[in-house]
Amino acid sequence: MPSPFLIVAIDGGAAAGKSTTARALSARFHFLHVDTGSHYRALTAEMLRLGLRATEAAEVERALAGLALGTRVEGRRAHIEVSARLVPETELRGPEVNAAVSHFAAIPALRAKLLAYQRDQARIAREAGFAGLVMEGRDIGTVIFPDADFRFFLHADPEERARRRAAEGQQDSIQERDRLDSSRKTAPLLCPPGATDIDSTFLSLDEVVERVSAPIAGRIDAA
Repeated sequence: MPSPFLIVAIDGGAAAGKSTTARALSARFHFLHVDTGSHYRALTAEMLRLGLRATEAAEVERALAGLALGTRVEGRRAHIEVSARLVPETELRGPEVNAAVSHFAAIPALRAKLLAYQRDQARIAREAGFAGLVMEGRDIGTVIFPDADFRFFLHADPEERARRRAAEGQQDSIQERDRLDSSRKTAPLLCPPGATDIDSTFLSLDEVVERVSAPIAGRIDAA
């Protein structure tokens, strides 16, 4: 009997270890890796390119209506295309987007624009021949895939996460983004009920990956 197609949701704040863990699962189990944070960053970059601010919700909603979202799969990772444009990584991770992304992500119309697109990544993964989908973000286990086969929530001490960001050469206001993401009315950042909660403050990345991988490997081996 073939192994089942699995959906893995990984939620958590910035620098909690989501991306590293998701990449490791993607490589180990041949899952398509989707970083939904890059989706919000891509739309934020597009809004900034159009000269819009997050306070201009009506104008943002009108601009969103004219955007077409697509997916480009490269290796084991899915990248979002905004009206056929793949936003460069340097732009996605730049200081302007860093400062604005949580504000744009709080706009309900922007989240609604991405909802069906993000859920459709499971279909894309299946059709591309992947064994599953690993999706990381802040509302995957609560909104996008509340019935995912596995749901994990990673967190760590803010100071430790800030240290990790600095080690990556990035500037990011960890605590301010946590406050904005956790307090927004639409799909706030929180640990999904029933999810496996992992504090990565004093764990190595390898230890985090092993804790997340073990139950998935057990499910696959039992199939």
